[in-house]
Amino acid sequence: MAKKTSAEKEYTVEEKLSALYELQTLVTEIDKIKTLRGELPLEVQDLEDEIAGLETRLHNYQSEIKEYEVSVVEQKNKIVDSTALIEKYRLQLENVRNNREFDNLTKEIEFQGLEIEFSEKKIREFTELIATKKAEISGLNDTLEGRKADLSQKRNELEEIVSETKQEEEKLREKAKKLESNIEPRLLTAFKRIRKGARNGLAVVYIQRDACGGCFNKIPPQKQMDIKLRKKIIVCEYCGRIMIDPELAGVDE
Repeated sequence: MAKKTSAEKEYTVEEKLSALYELQTLVTEIDKIKTLRGELPLEVQDLEDEIAGLETRLHNYQSEIKEYEVSVVEQKNKIVDSTALIEKYRLQLENVRNNREFDNLTKEIEFQGLEIEFSEKKIREFTELIATKKAEISGLNDTLEGRKADLSQKRNELEEIVSETKQEEEKLREKAKKLESNIEPRLLTAFKRIRKGARNGLAVVYIQRDACGGCFNKIPPQKQMDIKLRKKIIVCEYCGRIMIDPELAGVDE
């Protein structure tokens, strides 16, 4: 009969609990490194998103200014055209043959005069809009420069912390991955599920002062005895965490 491979090795409950607690210790250290980084990764992401939004707005303002400038040129061209027509109609007035022609030319001159006034009004409006947008762009550029400076500082802080902890984190993750391969899938899934639901990330805790080390609810003496015997995996009836005795955790009572 072929021998069982290391992957198929049968582990005692005590060995399973010991492996789970060791895994808990490793992932807790990884959590501490993440805590050390704090909110910096999120702050960096938020700043990057904000800068992208500001740059988009800046681009839109610049496009709007170009459109207004084109509109100003169009209105100026209309003024030139209307002025030329007025000059043309005034020359024709000198050679009118009847009152009807005189009235028609006078109306055309008046109409082109109104067109010029309208174009001048539009030019003033577009010019004001251009000035407003340029002022907004100026303020936007100041804000953008400030945010870019903040981003640079946050990135430097994050890179410094990451460079200091990266090697340590990689070692911890490697150890954790190796340890996970020796824990049966059912237990590992349960461990990750409990850990995900726990506020402090603790899925395995030891008894402290006759209470669960996770939620601090009192544990009956008989259950404490069962935990110390290490014959079966016992979870806290209140928080669902896996419980072990202090000795297995290497802690003196």
